[in-house]
Amino acid sequence: MESDIHPGLHGPEVTSPKSRRLREAAKLDRKQGRAKSGRFLVEGPQGIREALRHQAENRPKAVTLHVEPGQAAPRGTGAVLDVWATVEAAERNPDIIEAARKAGIKIKQTAPEALASVAETVNSQGMIAVVEQLHADLTSVVTKEAKLLVVLSQVRDPGNAGTVLRAADAAGADGVIITSSSVDVYNPKAVRSTAGSIFHLPVVTGVGLPEVTELARARGLQILAADGHPPAHDLHVPWDTGLDLARPTAWVFGNEAWGLPEADRAQADAAVAIPIYGKAESLNLATAASIAVYESAKHVRMI
Repeated sequence: MESDIHPGLHGPEVTSPKSRRLREAAKLDRKQGRAKSGRFLVEGPQGIREALRHQAENRPKAVTLHVEPGQAAPRGTGAVLDVWATVEAAERNPDIIEAARKAGIKIKQTAPEALASVAETVNSQGMIAVVEQLHADLTSVVTKEAKLLVVLSQVRDPGNAGTVLRAADAAGADGVIITSSSVDVYNPKAVRSTAGSIFHLPVVTGVGLPEVTELARARGLQILAADGHPPAHDLHVPWDTGLDLARPTAWVFGNEAWGLPEADRAQADAAVAIPIYGKAESLNLATAASIAVYESAKHVRMI
């Protein structure tokens, strides 16, 4: 009944997992579905909150609403297309309800069991959205004005990729570049791990590392490879080795298991190691990247 609809949500309530829009959203759990549609899933209040903030600040117009079968999706703008929420989630997050209202986006009231058919996690906190993928061009990110860039090469774990993107955002990086050999940043786990940061800074995807390093060098950035294998500069005593972390820098981070292959490392101006003072064998990728980009950010802000 209409009287059962939450005042901040729109009915009739979606109760069936077989709802056409929900079934289309469920396809975004797979890379093929995301590539075909140019869309991705955002799960949970924090990600949706940032998606709506991006919508309010940038007023993106949807461009993927009518993609013909077999046709490649056009380059998206980050427009929020669909939002579903349970009554409980709406009551816990009135700010999201208000943000959606101001943006002219109708949040569909949805039964928990119907929402669960789409959610990639066991607990999506009662909210899911479909958003257009955001696309940034390499030349618009790797510029002479850029001070700090993060490049992921052959990174395969979506949680790591998302966490590094979040750290880059927190450190004030100008952009993140994810090479074609790395995980899809629009994987639901990667998106969730960004905690909304995917909407805060430009992310370039689908490029090769040589293309990135060549342009970065031409634009005046030094290229530092995070690599623990000798010979490498010590991140914490760069002045002893002539490394200037105050310079505009593009950090390159490699695979979680084997790091950067020699061919990738050779494209950098220098390799930099994070010292281990205790007995740990190594740091995981996301931790190492967070330390490195914050060290650069600190030096940039000192000049």
